[in-house]
Amino acid sequence: MAVKYLKFIVSRLIGTLVDTFILWVFSTYVFSSYLGNYVISPTISFEVAVFTNFLFSYYWIWNKRISGKNKKTFISHFILFNISCVLGFIVKMVFLLLFERLFGWDVIYCNLIALLISGIFNYALAEFIVFKKRPPIIEAINDMESLEKDTTPNFITKKGI
Repeated sequence: MAVKYLKFIVSRLIGTLVDTFILWVFSTYVFSSYLGNYVISPTISFEVAVFTNFLFSYYWIWNKRISGKNKKTFISHFILFNISCVLGFIVKMVFLLLFERLFGWDVIYCNLIALLISGIFNYALAEFIVFKKRPPIIEAINDMESLEKDTTPNFITKKGI
């Protein structure tokens, strides 16, 4: 679990860099209003970072918990991951706006501190809900489904057999 948590931290640091860079670009060059800087820019930067973090989670951190990697498992995990991240985003935004109101800090500083707090919440959701360990019987069923789909060569169709 310690190795997994370290991988999580590394991936989220990369996600934080992506989030911060996108936030900086949008809040500096695209928007000039409070709504643009403190709501729209963080929302856009968040979604780009979510996809980055999902790729790390799916292919690197929790890859051994995913059986039968195919489009269906990728999409279903991404949807659940995105929902869990939206919950984490709500936590992040509450703290981002709270710090801005209480201390008047720049959006970048508020965002970084809010990301630290919401990161703990996000790890728990990923570990225990999105990429939770599945019972062996479910993994076996998923493996069988992916074998059935993956073993037929592209040039052979059911009509041709």
